Formats: sequence, structure tokens, C-alpha cells
Amino acid sequence: MLFHVEMIVNLPVDMDAEQAVALKAKEKEMAQRLQQSGVWRHLWRIVGQYANVSIFDVESPSHLHEVLSQLPLFPYMQVEVRALCRHPSSVHADDR
Repeated sequence: MLFHVEMIVNLPVDMDAEQAVALKAKEKEMAQRLQQSGVWRHLWRIVGQYANVSIFDVESPSHLHEVLSQLPLFPYMQVEVRALCRHPSSVHADDR
């Protein structure tokens, strides 16, 4: 199942700088691992914001929740999810 996920990150202004750097490094490592496995199919930054738009390919809504809730930055995210389905005019066979 494909999902469009928008994530806006709001780190506390008083968060320790070293803690923020460590969290971001863990987030990057996990995001890259999920991309390499095919779960996190696309990742785009939203210009001018600490936010992204992503496409996830997961087994179910509960699987997506499990993945998102394990992200190191999840406690600081505002997340919006939309389920996607293949458009009949798409020329990409892997759009399912």
C-alpha cells in the first residue's frame, strides 16, 4: 500500500544542541535504511521548512504507523497521512 506522508518537525527551542544533532543523525540513518529496503520510496524536502513529503510502501496502515512511530524525531513531528492508489493514466507499472 502506498501512502503520502507529510512530516513537519518541531524541535523544542530549548533542546540541548548535542541531543538535537544525535537525534538527527539517528533519523538520517533510519530514513536511509528504510529507503534502501523500499519501504520509504520517495523523500522530498519542503523548501523553507523543516518538513518533508514522502511516499511509503507498506503492508497496511498499521505497518505505516509502526514505521513512523519508530522514527527518532517522531515525538517532535506533526504528521499528515493520505492513502494512495494507482491512477489509471500512470505509465509506471510499479504504482500500485
